[in-house]
Order: sequence, then C-alpha cells, then structure tokens
Amino acid sequence: MNTVFIIAEAGVNHNGDLGTALKLVDVAASADADAVKFQTFKAEKLASGFALKAKYQRKSTNSDGSQRDMLKSLELDYHAHKELIAYCNEKGILFLSTPFDLDSVSLLHKLGLHIFKIPSGEITNLPYLRKIGNLKKNVIMSTGMADLGEIEDALDTLIEAGTPRNNIKILHCNTEYPTPYEDVNLHAMLTIRDAFKVDVGYSDHTPGIDIPIAAVALGASVIEKHFTLDKNMEGPDHKASLEPRELANMVKAIRNVEKALGSGIKKVSPSEANNKTIGRKSIVASKDIKKGEIFTRHNITAKRPGNGLSPMEWYRVIGRMATRNFSQDEIITI
Repeated sequence: MNTVFIIAEAGVNHNGDLGTALKLVDVAASADADAVKFQTFKAEKLASGFALKAKYQRKSTNSDGSQRDMLKSLELDYHAHKELIAYCNEKGILFLSTPFDLDSVSLLHKLGLHIFKIPSGEITNLPYLRKIGNLKKNVIMSTGMADLGEIEDALDTLIEAGTPRNNIKILHCNTEYPTPYEDVNLHAMLTIRDAFKVDVGYSDHTPGIDIPIAAVALGASVIEKHFTLDKNMEGPDHKASLEPRELANMVKAIRNVEKALGSGIKKVSPSEANNKTIGRKSIVASKDIKKGEIFTRHNITAKRPGNGLSPMEWYRVIGRMATRNFSQDEIITI
C-alpha cells in the first residue's frame, strides 16, 4: 500500500522568529506528519516595492502596507535554516522549504535538500523552473491559479532541464485563503493525473480537514496543509491554518482513510471471516422428514447458521431422496 506523504506547512507562521519556528517543528512531529515545510526567500528578491498585498493578506494583517515590508518581517536567514534542519533531524521529521527566488534555490541546494517544492506563484517563472529542473531532484509543484496549458509548460520545462517525469509530483491547489468549497474542484486533481501521467496530490487552503481527507480518498499521494500555533496570532496565514490538535486529527484521519482504501481486491477480510458462519444460512428441514421422502420446497428451507449446505445448492437438493430421518431445523445432507 502506498503511503500518503503529508506535509505540515508551517510557511511563514513563525512570524520571522526562530523560537516560534522550532515550536512549529514540535507540533508537526507530534502530529506524525512526514515533513514540516517553511518558506525561503529574500523579500527584495521576491517582490518589488510596488507589489500590493493580496486581499486576504490585507485582511489578516490589518494593514495596507507593501507586500515587501510584510515579507521582510517573515524572513529566516541561513543560520536559522541550519538550526531548523538540525532540529528536524533530532525530532525525526523531514525538513522542507519552498524557495521563492533563484538565490533561495541555491541556498536550499547548498543545505542538501532532496525535495524541492515549487509554489503556485512560480509556475510561470521560466529561469526559476530551469534552475530547479537542472538539479535533477524530486520536485513537488503546486498549481494554484494555473490552467492545464501552464501546467504542461512548467512540467515540460522541468523535464527538459533534466528532472525525470517520475521525480515530479503535481499538487492541485487553489490559492485563495480560505478557499471557498465551491472553488476547490477536487476532480481537477484527477484531470492533471490523467493528462500528464504523474503522481498527484492536493495543497489545501480550505477551513478544517474535510477536503484533504476527501482528496486522499480520490487518490492524492501528497497532502499539504498550513498549520499554526494559534489562529489568533498576527500574520498573513494564521487564520486559514490548522491549530495543533486539528493537524493531528487530520493526519490520523488520512492514515485511517489510507488503510481503508485497501488493495481493491474484493475478498473476505480476516476481521469478517468469523462472521460467515453466523451471518449466512444453510439448507435445513422446515419440518420433520422421514427417510425415503423427496426433498421439496415444502419440506426444506434456508436458515442460519451457515455451517451446512449453502442455499446456492438449493436446486441440487430439490428432488433428491432423504437417506435418513431429519428433524425440523436439522441441516440437510445428501
């Protein structure tokens, strides 16, 4: 059985504070997520001084200030990355971080990351895609705001730059925080899978845990979900994130669904094998039958338990002669 790769997305919910980032690692590890993911960027490389905040960012930060100023307060430096990687290793959870500019790609490569996550906003950034493709690592690419043609262009760029198709997983995504349920369009994940013959997953920005669980039921092999220490903290993503208990509940529910999906082979499970005798029926005498009488629908019937002849043998019994006496409810033998 394949295991769903669960990414606990810390993102920038550390608010630029390493101590908070380390606490987020603790939460992700306690929830048994496979990886905890941060974001790596230099504000001046990511956004111009003219870049505006998204509507949800203005609302969640109660400020119309520049996007660059907001991002500057959320940066983690090289030493913070080193400390986070060491702490993740200590806690037994994989460290991931999404690079948002070319220098950050180089930084994460230097730090030895084996999986590179491409955010939705970079799916049309040709130099960025080529640089990651050239690394020939495993790639997880989000596709918020993109149509099928843009996904194909990005995928082709990664492959032409050297990354094998089998190393690439594509996540369906909607970048609105929180995403309205009617805009999720989970079936688009299957469209991506069928169109490009790649493993697919889902990066979720809806409230709660229902939609990522549904995505796993549909076939997602990767789930990414934002989490925070407290939804009431100041910052752009906290309100659309899960709190620690919710994250743990999501991981547990996904693991349960994963087990429940099974192999697809219809067979008797070990847990229900003992119920066959109790729940099924046998052919029995519906009244006393004397030796030499003919079995007919008037003197046999089907009743529990199922430890005798199956009712599927009904017409093999009808018309046969009783070779001994049978009491009412006694299992018929021929």
